[in-house]
Amino acid sequence: MPEGKSTVRAADRALDILLCFIEEKELTLTEISHRVGLNKSTVYRLLASLEGRGFLARHQDTEKYRLGFRIWELSANLIQEDDPATILLPEMIRLRDQIEETISLYVRSGNDRVRVQAVESTQTIRRVAPIGVRLPLYVGASSKVLVAYADNETVDSILSDPDWPESIERTAYLQQLEEIRHKGYAISVGEREEGAAAVSVPLFNRRGQLVAALSVSGPSNRFTMEQMEEIAPRVIEAGKRLGKMLK
Repeated sequence: MPEGKSTVRAADRALDILLCFIEEKELTLTEISHRVGLNKSTVYRLLASLEGRGFLARHQDTEKYRLGFRIWELSANLIQEDDPATILLPEMIRLRDQIEETISLYVRSGNDRVRVQAVESTQTIRRVAPIGVRLPLYVGASSKVLVAYADNETVDSILSDPDWPESIERTAYLQQLEEIRHKGYAISVGEREEGAAAVSVPLFNRRGQLVAALSVSGPSNRFTMEQMEEIAPRVIEAGKRLGKMLK
């Protein structure tokens, strides 16, 4: 293999290893090898390089790897002035105080959605919304909003995903997307998580581009279908207001 291609492949594999730590704080060599689909010897060499550069650190007792100090140095220089998660947080807090349920912000990443910001309800029983979690695009109100307002090429890519569950009929799903575009919002009850309900709207920036999905969620025994339908116009208006804050 030419040296250039070999170098690119090694970089891709190293990045795949770093991405394993999105969902887990610590992982063993075996766990990382399983997640990236590479043999242990190859993974060990890559881990040694990442550890040597400070991107990963290894616990001496447990032999588990975790993110290193270089990651935090990079994140300290992250430009936040155009970051929706930073810009919209004060308005999300205000919306939470009005509706008293958990407010989340999702963006599409490939064929997944990622929660990039969240403000949890102040009520005793509430939805816990960890930031950074990746979720599939085929279920949930926010997922359907992100797909409903995506371009045709993106929709085709999502529908042709080999991981698409056989239990979800594509024609019916497309009909749901059409209804969401007509109403301007999506509602889900127990689709991804039993006992959870959510209403979600799209956020378009000032150029009319889809940026994210704004979601209000709570336990379905309190956040009922009737309540979600009632507050949907308020969430739509909030979505329009927040969208105008984005370039």
